[in-house]
Amino acid sequence: MLEQLLIFTRGGLILWTCKELGNALRGSPIDTLIRSCLLEERSGAASYNYDAPGASYTLKWTFHNELGLVFVAVYQKILHLLYVDDLLSMVKQEFSQVYDPTRTSYNEFDDIFQQLKKEAEARAEEMKKAKQVGKPVNNNLSRKQGQTQNGIANGGNKKKSGSESGNDSGDGDKLKDQILENGNTKNNNTRKGKAPILVNGNGKENGSSNAGAFDVNKLQKLRSKGVKKTETVVNKVPNVEPKKKITKKNRVWDDSPREAKLDFTDPVSENGEQHVEVVAADEGESMMDKEEIFSSDSETEEEEEDTGKENKVVTKKKGWFSSMFQSIAGKANLEKADLEPALKALKDGLMTKNVAEEIAEKLCESVAASLVGKKLASFTRISSTVQAAMEDALVRILTPRRSIDILRDVHVAKEQGKPYVVVFVGVNGVGKSTNLAKVAYWLQQHKINVMMAACDTFRSGAVEQLRTHARRLQIPIFEKGYEKDPAIVAKEAIQEATRNGTDVVLVDTAGRMQDNEPLMRALSKLVYVNSPDLVLFVGEALVGNDGVDQLSKFNQKLGDLSPSPNPRLIDGILLTKFDTIDDKVGAALSMVYISGAPVMFVGCGQSYTDLKKLNVKSIVKTLLK
Repeated sequence: MLEQLLIFTRGGLILWTCKELGNALRGSPIDTLIRSCLLEERSGAASYNYDAPGASYTLKWTFHNELGLVFVAVYQKILHLLYVDDLLSMVKQEFSQVYDPTRTSYNEFDDIFQQLKKEAEARAEEMKKAKQVGKPVNNNLSRKQGQTQNGIANGGNKKKSGSESGNDSGDGDKLKDQILENGNTKNNNTRKGKAPILVNGNGKENGSSNAGAFDVNKLQKLRSKGVKKTETVVNKVPNVEPKKKITKKNRVWDDSPREAKLDFTDPVSENGEQHVEVVAADEGESMMDKEEIFSSDSETEEEEEDTGKENKVVTKKKGWFSSMFQSIAGKANLEKADLEPALKALKDGLMTKNVAEEIAEKLCESVAASLVGKKLASFTRISSTVQAAMEDALVRILTPRRSIDILRDVHVAKEQGKPYVVVFVGVNGVGKSTNLAKVAYWLQQHKINVMMAACDTFRSGAVEQLRTHARRLQIPIFEKGYEKDPAIVAKEAIQEATRNGTDVVLVDTAGRMQDNEPLMRALSKLVYVNSPDLVLFVGEALVGNDGVDQLSKFNQKLGDLSPSPNPRLIDGILLTKFDTIDDKVGAALSMVYISGAPVMFVGCGQSYTDLKKLNVKSIVKTLLK
């Protein structure tokens, strides 16, 4: 049974709901659909499942892009209503005829909807009965098979009469001339120059085989030629001389003193006492506080192009101007077939920039759903319209849905008398400890007291690595060694920070693969026990599809292994090694699309200052370049 059908504008104004259904929806399926699907460029999907305590719905929708209307049908998830798609299509067609932008009430549409609903249900019932009772497709197939068999049986007679009349036809007639029974050749009217067709090797070869397309002699000659040609090619390969074995040179030990290197380890005296005298790191202002200047494409072209390139640009503009008229000729409303070439080019371009294939395809489907039926403006190409729609979609995806201002949140937590806790999670070797130190340096620049918590009690050397960063930055570190419960270590670190009045606690965790369940269970316990203010996923900008799998599995494990009914998931993303990817920036889009969490930090170097914000406009321009 259909629960509800709504019609509203893209601005959120509800124009009509079915009063006859009168079912009050539990939860907020429509709001969730708008936030999680329509605004996140997932509108190309066929349906959306809404699950909440006491409510389980399936939602289907369609758009009228020219009028800016959205039609949504809601029904119980356990039901399989076959008529919903047909009903939405008919409702869209009928409502578009009575729609007036100045009106906000359409009470007279109730009767029209009831009639459309009855028609859709009757049509679905007829299709269901036709599938259960009648099988016209099979009957037609059997009838066609019978006709084909009769045609084969009579083929010999037809050909026989043709040969008696003296008609000498080609290969098609020769096929009909041969009636094959039990693999033997049967032909009563074989003349000279005609070769019988051999089946299963039982027929005999004819000496003159020039007339048949299935000539065995020709086939054997071709095969023998192919073999000889292959042997000749093989024999012509020059002999490759074996490489000479490289012998390892003997090591020469030299008594000359080594060059002085940077060493931040603890100097130990003869008595075994440590004397730590490390100068605090002062490498300047962090890149997080510097505004990145982004120049447009036109400015970049003017700076880079010389005289020869300018001529090419003029030629390109002429081609654009001439193709513009061809693309808009005779096109009033856009259809999906018109958009497919431009969407395919966009999809291929996104995939070359390291965007996951599945996500690129979903984005193109969403853009197509938002443009089908829309009227093309005068002197506008379809490709430019599609690209503009894709650019808007990418900006919406990469722009955070909610503002996360760490500096503001730190001061709010300080007023409440508790430290602000950030947990860094991720797979092995992505640079969690190094980028944790970069975040600590940035917070220090804003006069915020920071403490590090060494909760990587699994990997050998992890505590020493974090201790080195702490000494270099003159930051206190809380550690309990190895083979300890990381959740308990983090809890004690937060308690220590509360007693000392520390503003921020940065928790370092062990790197773990997304499929390692024991380590993922320990991470879920750490997040559940300590309730951090921010859970940052540290991922590499070098990965493509693997980054999507990592982030989705982390979110899934944090939810499945947590005892809380409302588990904490990933809040933000820190992308490392961003300076090594050139224009392959698709990992940022893939990770944000799959999780909905924003990219809060970007690591772009090996010093403490090399941490910056993600420039959304720059990323979008790079993806579409």
